[in-house]
Amino acid sequence: MDAREQVWASLEKGDFDLLVVGGGITGAGIALDAATRGMKVALVEMQDYAAGTSSRSTKLVHGGLRYLKQFEVRMVAEVGKERAVVYENGPHVTTPEWMLLPMYRGGSLGPLATSLGLRLYDWLAGVRRTERRSMLSAEEALRREPLLKPDGLLGGGYYVEYRTDDARLTIETLKRAVDAGAVCLNYAKAEALLYGDDGRARGARVVDVRTGAATEARARVVVNATGPWVDGLRELDGSKRGKTVRLTKGVHLVFDGARFPLRQAIYFDTPDGRMAFAIPRDGKTYLGTTDTDYRGDTAHPAMSETDRTYLLGAANFLFPTLALTAADVESSWAGLRPLVYEEGKAPSEVSRRDEIFESPSGLITIAGGKLTGYRKMAESIVDRVAARLAAAGAGPFGPCITRTLPLSGGDVGGSAGWAAYAAGRTAEGEALGLPRDAAARIARRYGSNAPEVLRRAAGAAARESAERAGLPLDVYATLGYAIEREQALTPADYWVRRTGDLFFDIARVRRWGAASLAFMARRLDYAPAEKERARAELERLLREATTPVEET
Repeated sequence: MDAREQVWASLEKGDFDLLVVGGGITGAGIALDAATRGMKVALVEMQDYAAGTSSRSTKLVHGGLRYLKQFEVRMVAEVGKERAVVYENGPHVTTPEWMLLPMYRGGSLGPLATSLGLRLYDWLAGVRRTERRSMLSAEEALRREPLLKPDGLLGGGYYVEYRTDDARLTIETLKRAVDAGAVCLNYAKAEALLYGDDGRARGARVVDVRTGAATEARARVVVNATGPWVDGLRELDGSKRGKTVRLTKGVHLVFDGARFPLRQAIYFDTPDGRMAFAIPRDGKTYLGTTDTDYRGDTAHPAMSETDRTYLLGAANFLFPTLALTAADVESSWAGLRPLVYEEGKAPSEVSRRDEIFESPSGLITIAGGKLTGYRKMAESIVDRVAARLAAAGAGPFGPCITRTLPLSGGDVGGSAGWAAYAAGRTAEGEALGLPRDAAARIARRYGSNAPEVLRRAAGAAARESAERAGLPLDVYATLGYAIEREQALTPADYWVRRTGDLFFDIARVRRWGAASLAFMARRLDYAPAEKERARAELERLLREATTPVEET
């Protein structure tokens, strides 16, 4: 991505076909689709990219198996097929994960229903032959995961989901959109909508949250893709009526793998009948999720004592030998699901379908939906935008091409070529003097962008600069890349959304957080107040990751 000043100037001067408000995965997907069809696109995000729901999910590109219970057959079919598309376009941010679904006597999942459900799931999702479900005996299930409670175990279903880094999926989608010509800016708040003489939405007044500068971003069509904030923008437009968004909170806990040595990802019934995941990842195990109505601070949801107690109880119910306690929780995160409100339904029963609203001003709003379906949601929105622009004499615009378009970092020969590509980049990193784990981390995280990151670690000058900054060479290189190519403006941007380390390696954040702040303050020329805000933000996030907040 270009320097912030250049992006701001482009936003100021541009007369766009489409302005997307919201820089989560939905907005990112829309920007990419529209830009690759030939539209002139701008996107603004009031926080950092993916700072809302898109960095706080269960981190699975999954087909929604549980929604078969709600007869959401069409949604399961559509998002199930999308799993493989996301994987092929970004194998560096998505990986297959075999999932074990244990069945217990007296539980809600019986062998026959589970077998039929998984068979239907395979069929609806068009699952490749090598990833189709199998049914395991109790003995086979315990061999795959010895931590499971053996009492009453009948067996298990075995099938594939896809694990992802949700924030990096969003960042890589945005970077590809920028490559296609989109103008994207974070920490840029759409403070008010602009209207033409005909009363139609024609852009937004945008404020740079960092500097207070303001400009007008003009566009023929405006799309509201702000997730938990969609109703706020509809209120600005005077069009919040009919269906509204209902926010539910999902919490996840992270444990060290030595304390929770899970071998196998598990999808399981909790004692109260809800479903939860326990997933091993990079030497850690994470567990989630809760599903409760939320009315607190939309920008800062966090784990409560009730959330932690509930998840620990669910874990100890299924894995009784562990006897996990609050002291074992290394980190946590909480996210909000912006669901379309349905009267009389419990949070876990509300549909995850996306819905599109169009106001009298022409503002297009997309609400609901799932991470997995972001590309298809974008296609639906951009089809609508293209039709409107064509009716006004603009265009012509091409068809959607994102189904086979690699994301930024995804030019690695697809899933078939990924392992060899990652091994090659890891060897290059080791040749530069990086420890093997650091070199492998860069290769896996950045994919075909890894050579650009590694160049920042090459040579004596880089090593000397890293030493002066008080940073390990890999942090120095990836932090510089995050600032220059991914619009990271604060340590939280880097540690939460560019790396995920605050969730999965919190000790690393504690060790290098202060040095990263000093580095960014110098590189980005922080004013004293800005440096203090960045420090306080990182300290708050570290505190909230381990200490429950009071429920409101």
